Amino acid sequence: MELENVIGLGVAGNFAHHLEQAGELEDFKDVVTTEADAPKGIFPFYLPGSDCFLGLYSIGTDLLNLPEYEANAQVEPEIAVLFDIVYDEEKKVTDLHAVKFTTFNDCTIRKEGAKKISEKKSWGMNSKGIGDKWINIDKFEEGGVMDHYHLCSFVKRDGVLHPYGVDAPLPGYSYFYGKLKSWLIGKMNEQADFGPLENIAHLLKKCGYPEQAFVSIGATAYADFGENNYLKSGDEIYVIAYDGRVDDDSLEESPTKVMVGQKVQ
Repeated sequence: MELENVIGLGVAGNFAHHLEQAGELEDFKDVVTTEADAPKGIFPFYLPGSDCFLGLYSIGTDLLNLPEYEANAQVEPEIAVLFDIVYDEEKKVTDLHAVKFTTFNDCTIRKEGAKKISEKKSWGMNSKGIGDKWINIDKFEEGGVMDHYHLCSFVKRDGVLHPYGVDAPLPGYSYFYGKLKSWLIGKMNEQADFGPLENIAHLLKKCGYPEQAFVSIGATAYADFGENNYLKSGDEIYVIAYDGRVDDDSLEESPTKVMVGQKVQ
C-alpha cells in the first residue's frame, strides 16, 4: 500500500524507558503530562504535499539509507496503525477509526541541537522502513486481534543476529486502544507548538485535511546491543510483529507474522 497521501505521525514516549535509553528525556523536560506514564506528544515524520523536508516520502521497504553526513542512527521498532480520520464541520478531529496495522522502523538520528523531534526523523528517501504486509484490525479494543501480538527487533551485523529491542506484547504500551485513541484525538486538535513538539492541527490544515493518518505508536525499550550500537553500513534490520499463540521464532515469512527487513546502505 502506498501512503503518499497519508499524514505520517509518531508518538513519543509511549513505552517505558525508551526516551531515557535514547538520550532524549532532556528534550521533554518542560513538557507536562497528566499521568506519569503518559506519552510526551506526537510529531510529524511525513507531511503530504509539503514543500519542507518532511514533504519527501521517506518510507522504504528493503533498504535503509543512512544520512550522507556523520549521524548516530538507531532503529526505533514500532507498531504503526492506519487510521481513518473523522472531522467535524470546523475541521476538528472527532474520531479515528483503526483500519489495520503493520511493523515500522521509525529510524532516528541522535542529532545534537535539534529543536523539534521531526528534525531527527527524516533525511531523505528510505529513512524509514515499513512491514511486508498489513494485519486487519477487527476492533481496536481488548478482545481484538492485537491482543495476541508481540513486537521484537534484531540487527544482524557481520553474520551475527543481535536482539535490538526488547520483546514486548502490544498491550504493554503505556497508552493503547481507546486510551491511546482519545489521547491522539486530543493532541491532533490541541497540541501547541512548544519545545520539541509542533502544532498538529496546523499541519493537518496545511496538508489539506488528509483522510487518513499513519501513526507509529511508540518505540520499545532497547536491548543491550540496541542501546549501545548505532547502525552502520551493511547491517540488516528486522522489526517483527508475531502472534504469540503461534510457535515460530524464525525470520521466515508466515501468514501471521509482519516484518520489516532492510539492508543498511
